[in-house]
Amino acid sequence: MEHVLPAAAARAGTGGDALPPVPAALPPEAAAWGGVIMAAMAAERRELGRLSALAVYRRVAGAGRMERRRRGAPLPAGRKRARARLAPVEAPVEARVEARVDPRPEATAAGPDAKRRGSPKAKPGGPRPAREDGGGVPGLLRRLARLEDSRQRAAELFRWLLAPVAPAEFLGRHWERAPLLVRRGDPGYYAGLFSTADFDAALRGGDVRFGTHLDVTSYAEGVRETHNPSGRALPAVVWDFYQNGCSLRLLCPQAFSATVWHFLSILQEQFGSMAGANTYLTPPGTQGFAPHYDDIEAFVLQLEGKKHWRVYRPRTDAEVLPQFSSPNLTQTELGEPVLETVLEAGDLLYFPRGFIHQGDCLPDAHSLHITVSSYQRNSWADFLEKLLPAALQMALEEDVEYRRGLPMDYLRYMGVANSDTVDARRTAFVEKVQSLIKKLVDYAPIDAAVDQRARSFLHDCLPPVLTESEKAQSVYGFPARWQEGGPCNVDILITKDTEVRLLRHGVVRLCNEEAGVMLYYTTENSRVYHKEEPKFLELDPEYTDSIEFLLSSYPNHVSVANLPCETLEEKISLATLLFEKGILTTKKPLAKV
Repeated sequence: MEHVLPAAAARAGTGGDALPPVPAALPPEAAAWGGVIMAAMAAERRELGRLSALAVYRRVAGAGRMERRRRGAPLPAGRKRARARLAPVEAPVEARVEARVDPRPEATAAGPDAKRRGSPKAKPGGPRPAREDGGGVPGLLRRLARLEDSRQRAAELFRWLLAPVAPAEFLGRHWERAPLLVRRGDPGYYAGLFSTADFDAALRGGDVRFGTHLDVTSYAEGVRETHNPSGRALPAVVWDFYQNGCSLRLLCPQAFSATVWHFLSILQEQFGSMAGANTYLTPPGTQGFAPHYDDIEAFVLQLEGKKHWRVYRPRTDAEVLPQFSSPNLTQTELGEPVLETVLEAGDLLYFPRGFIHQGDCLPDAHSLHITVSSYQRNSWADFLEKLLPAALQMALEEDVEYRRGLPMDYLRYMGVANSDTVDARRTAFVEKVQSLIKKLVDYAPIDAAVDQRARSFLHDCLPPVLTESEKAQSVYGFPARWQEGGPCNVDILITKDTEVRLLRHGVVRLCNEEAGVMLYYTTENSRVYHKEEPKFLELDPEYTDSIEFLLSSYPNHVSVANLPCETLEEKISLATLLFEKGILTTKKPLAKV
């Protein structure tokens, strides 16, 4: 896993629309690449026999340093295979949990006494209890959709992700502190989230492009390489890379998989920070990435096969919870792992940012995992980067002490060259600086800075995934259409008696800015990261009470007549505007098809 949240490619794809079929004719860049491959193959066929896409890429692009590795080839000497083991470490320590988990949100919320109360539980490897919603992750998401409050949905999905470890225990012992390994003995725990068949379908959809959406990588003999051609990632080329020992990293599965999109769109409300994902498909007996650490909190969900992992604690205090990811590291820089294990399908591995990690495949199995990530640039320091400049600006405007000139002779006694000098003027200078810094707190617009970070978060967010009932009660299910020579069912008839509520609690953020009162929202975001500009409505200040009322009332419905606007016309106008933007839903559909 490497830099799980790339700034420009964390999400890619096309909104909620189905991906177009592969065109009959290849685009120019793909055709050009194919021509290069064919020419190189024809010129050297006698000497080398059939060439792989990987071999041709190296000859054409000049990237050939690593010898081609056959599938299932053993790792170089020194790469140990081991089951889970822990090296002695200081507290807090990594936890290893082995348990059979009932994937229902109501079961994972039941706590340690669930077994005594007789909750249904399947034997390891056996069938799950039959459920009308179906099994696997799609069934879980359908069950979560029945919860009225989006915050509760997020909390239950987070509980399911960690089960059987309680969220409170995880947050107290592991979050930003130490790795967590959960062995479930349940290969189907993540069924339906993402698979190699989904990977193949994304390639066949025609919109996956090398570098933007897909990376082809290898790591052998201490050398990490990227083998991306240009243009579209055609299945024949991609699978040939894989067959010749290259790992495949899909940077934005949420753009190509509705299930991953749904999963992350719920989870992001739990974190209050962008939830991203990459998927990694690695051939048997190979490794795709050099050891490194990331700038995100990482949850590795093993979907298929198995993978050997080694995790190392940060080497220095400066690498604890870093702001940025590391470059590729060498094996000699690592020391002893704090955790070494083989993840199997259904298992979970969490490690905080700054923990060095590397994963390689065993000779007898491929590996497919998805890394769910969050908390990139979401630290106190990142918040203060927003807050302190604003505090200083306010202090400059309101306090003359910040505008007074520096002492004329301060250069004579301040600076590194004078740092060891004992001088009363130095003491007075330092004390003045400390005093001004301390006074900055009085000018710090803390709530405004929080709103600015929230505005950025809403821009990062995936758009919400609506259930069928939510569509029917929102503008997305409104039956306006062209029929019998003209449009029909166009008028949105909201009255004082219409009952409304927010689509999700986290779908809007009210910000009081210099230009006015802005309402930021996520319903028109794209599954492609920052493909759309931030979406907002500029509101008259008298509407702020109504937005706050809707937020405080959620998840309950309220009648339009109860919105705290001055006139009924304003109440209906505001409700209609928010409904048209997908922000509000109604208790009953406004029109029947």
